[in-house]
Amino acid sequence: MQRILKERDRLLRRSAQAYGLAGSVALFLCLIVPGGVGSTARQGSIALVCLMAGSQYRLGRTGTLRSACLTIVFGLGIILFVGLDSHPDVALNLVEEAAIGVAAAVPMACVAMVLVVSRSRLMLLLALFLPTMATVALMTLSAHGTFLPLALGFSGWLSCFVAGSWIARSIPRVMNRIAEIGQAHRAERHASELEAQRRTDARLLHDTVLATLTLLAHSGVGVSPLALRQQSGDDARLLRQLRLGGLPSPRRSGVYTLQPSTESTLGTTLESVRQRFGRMGLEVDWHGSGQVRLPNEVLDSFLLALGECLENVRRHSGVLRADVTITDDATTVRAMVTDAGVGFDLARVSTERLGVAESVIARLRAVGGNARLFSSPGSGTTVVLEVPK
Repeated sequence: MQRILKERDRLLRRSAQAYGLAGSVALFLCLIVPGGVGSTARQGSIALVCLMAGSQYRLGRTGTLRSACLTIVFGLGIILFVGLDSHPDVALNLVEEAAIGVAAAVPMACVAMVLVVSRSRLMLLLALFLPTMATVALMTLSAHGTFLPLALGFSGWLSCFVAGSWIARSIPRVMNRIAEIGQAHRAERHASELEAQRRTDARLLHDTVLATLTLLAHSGVGVSPLALRQQSGDDARLLRQLRLGGLPSPRRSGVYTLQPSTESTLGTTLESVRQRFGRMGLEVDWHGSGQVRLPNEVLDSFLLALGECLENVRRHSGVLRADVTITDDATTVRAMVTDAGVGFDLARVSTERLGVAESVIARLRAVGGNARLFSSPGSGTTVVLEVPK
């Protein structure tokens, strides 16, 4: 809140400075009109205009009450110089009335902008406004002038008071609204991070514990006891480390590590996927590129998605053989996983199943990739995985 008030005061000071200096220039132009003001009054008034411009500059820099009071004092001196210069029996001419009106309405009224921020300053504003209007009325009425200077002065003070009050009340509202937007943005970002973490946890659970429990529920059909024991041990170690506060980093489908992965090539890491599914009884024929380098994060997601596709082949296709073809171009690495199994109807896949939606498609999209699935009952299944280099 303190920063908001400082910004408000700075804007009020700069507005008063610009308005007051513009008024001083306009007053100077009135004073130098030939034949408008007597030479003595002109010289004294011009000197006071220069002093008043200096106090207005200080008012914009510091906002001190001393600068505001000096601005009014110099302005009153100008009004007195111009008003007393005319003969008592001769009415003020148009230039003199304009000079008095401009002096009261612009360079003197600018102090109202910086005196609207507190009750004590409003009292000072009233104390400066009343002598100003009284002096203008005295000079014009005693010299048989019109009400033009008085009207100009009153309207100038009123305009500055309204503008200053509007700025003083608008800035805190705007800054508070910006703060509310910032809080909403942080809440939205936090919610997005929580959702991303939830989805990551769901993928982790699906790829490890749920996969192992599914094998156990089916009595480990198609998997040797040694492979099942090894996979269960990996899951147990992972869960133990997570309970102690570790953060998982995937190495391959179904296997995670809590240590940062080092940079490696696709050709060397595919070997771990091949060995895993070979132990589990799925024969995979590998074709295509042998060595493709990918960033660690992209490589992890690519291998995890590939492993999930092969896991689906092993569990759901009804066949024990699959083909994996790896290709790449200047920007993209692709893997096509094909089986000649029973296939399925894509339209009848439940949205609650995480295997393809989360562990394959969402995982690849998180690193800028994509996955496409082609299948029909009795015609096997083909999955195309794509990730950027």
